[in-house]
Amino acid sequence: MNVRRRSSAAALAAIAVIGAAAAPAVAADPSPSTSSSAPSGKSGGTDGLYGSADPRYDGVWRQSLALLAQDTAGVIPSSSAVKWLTDQQCDNGAFAPFRADPAKACDAKTMVDTNSTAAAVQALWAVGGHGDAVEEALGWLKSVQNADGGWGYTPGSPSEANSTSVVIGALAATETDPGTVKKGGKSPYDALLAAALPCAGDGGAFGYPDQDGKPVANADATAAGVLGALGKGLVAEAGEKTADATCTASDQPTREQAAANGAAYLAGALAKDGYLTSALGGSAEQPDYGNTADAVVALAAQGGKDKAAKPLAWLEKNAAKWAGESGPAAYAQLILAAHATGTDPRDFGGTDLVAALNATGPAPQGVSAEDSATASDEDGKDQKDQKDQNEDGDSGFGVWWFVGVCLVFGIGIGFLLSGRTKKQQP
Repeated sequence: MNVRRRSSAAALAAIAVIGAAAAPAVAADPSPSTSSSAPSGKSGGTDGLYGSADPRYDGVWRQSLALLAQDTAGVIPSSSAVKWLTDQQCDNGAFAPFRADPAKACDAKTMVDTNSTAAAVQALWAVGGHGDAVEEALGWLKSVQNADGGWGYTPGSPSEANSTSVVIGALAATETDPGTVKKGGKSPYDALLAAALPCAGDGGAFGYPDQDGKPVANADATAAGVLGALGKGLVAEAGEKTADATCTASDQPTREQAAANGAAYLAGALAKDGYLTSALGGSAEQPDYGNTADAVVALAAQGGKDKAAKPLAWLEKNAAKWAGESGPAAYAQLILAAHATGTDPRDFGGTDLVAALNATGPAPQGVSAEDSATASDEDGKDQKDQKDQNEDGDSGFGVWWFVGVCLVFGIGIGFLLSGRTKKQQP
């Protein structure tokens, strides 16, 4: 879910188009590198991190998705991978996309965000044994909740569906009722429903703010909004089978109605080809694999796995190459789509997604490094080579995520998670 995919070339184009004059506070160099030159070492860096592409804008998100996907597949991640994530947390509980030196305390220049924090909450809760870190992260998220009940990408930025939904997911995953987390009497659901667009013209989509702050129908915001309205996180199971979704007009839709309307919008967008598209900077539209994977999760969660059959089949046939080029977050998205539809992630169109994901980072517990590095996909390619190829890819982020980041850093418009211990990790 949550607007964050596509190629590094698209990312660079987005930065160039939208205005990269203002560099992110988390890095001196405003342009993301696709090399593996990110710092490493015991101070933090990339030791234990999945993927070899520069993590400065997506490290925590990438790692969180990888850990969540492994958990759904019954894989116990490497302790070094979990430690990498916990080391990224600031003392106030928040997470930045990447901190090259976790030993250095976060300060006012550390660009923490709600999406990284909420994703980390869900991952650390899933692997277990990190109740204090989870509680501190939730405390920070609650402290930066907007007066309308929602969240933007950065603290204080306007609420939008993507960020609000990923925080709803963090609350729900940790057994907190999002409806009880209020600011000024408003809950996250109030903010989310405010982003639900009418059936007439927008087909029931959830909107994402344009440069003027006006919500515009957006498929990725809709996939996120459907899950948020259902009170579900990044990991979701198929819901009860329902009739084909249609958009039902209402001045005050319920959460269930908003989710059904959003699903109807996604179904309509997928009806022709079975995949969603994206375009950037005047380029031709092309398949958006990650957005399509998010739509599969949303459709299955809202109306049962049959509602996601067509886009799922398209992903099984076409997405393996994309994931190999894009890295661990892309593999994770496909695994989460498989999980939501009850599909075997170890035979996803002939590709073992779990082995491929494992090969992009430290070997999970019970899997030797040699086995992880030599796992092969349907083409017989060595997954260690796939890992090396990821240096030229990205981590599964997409056009709208990069647009949002650029807006945050260059324009200023906000964009797109009691000592709980679910289970103890040995």
